[in-house]
Amino acid sequence: MSEPAIDAIRVIRDEAELRALLGEPSDLVRAKLSDRVTKLTRAWIDRSPFVLLATSAPDGTCDVSPRGDPPGFVRVLDERTLLLPERPGNRLADSLRNILENPRVGLLFVVPGVGDTLRVNGRARLVRDEELLAPSAVEGRVPKLGILVEVEEVFTHCAKAFLRAQLWDASRHLDRSELPSYGAIHASRDPSFDAEAYDAERAGRYARREGFY
Repeated sequence: MSEPAIDAIRVIRDEAELRALLGEPSDLVRAKLSDRVTKLTRAWIDRSPFVLLATSAPDGTCDVSPRGDPPGFVRVLDERTLLLPERPGNRLADSLRNILENPRVGLLFVVPGVGDTLRVNGRARLVRDEELLAPSAVEGRVPKLGILVEVEEVFTHCAKAFLRAQLWDASRHLDRSELPSYGAIHASRDPSFDAEAYDAERAGRYARREGFY
């Protein structure tokens, strides 16, 4: 079956049309929204070693970036305030630059083996206070800066996406060799790039945990 022409695709134009198609959320779903972290929802934050951080620039362009560390690396300072340590990266700083211009952020907390997730929306600031960041040290290294999030919305998200994807089913996991390597992707843009050497050097850096902290 061929794909329809792009200009012939039926597009939803407003929320009224969307609601006619989807219906309204139930009262139970509406009631799950909270403006703070509770003892129960904190369980996801304390157990999560992996968080997706969504940001957007003033022009509307968006970015979603993964953040990972030992479980509980996102610290709950109080029921309305979270702190994410910023670890060394590629220095593009997409998320950080976005936050400087537009403080609105979204967080998705993932716990391995668990389908339910926790979503947090709020406003973020970049902080470099050494005393505040000191407890976020890993392997003896204190992060240079952190992302302080003022919580506005907290709610759990059901497991349907994870169940449909069979994300935690090890029999469905791919071997990394089935996907193009980082080096191969670079070489596709620059034929003179030595993909094999790059991939070997990168694997060595990761094995040594070089640049992790």
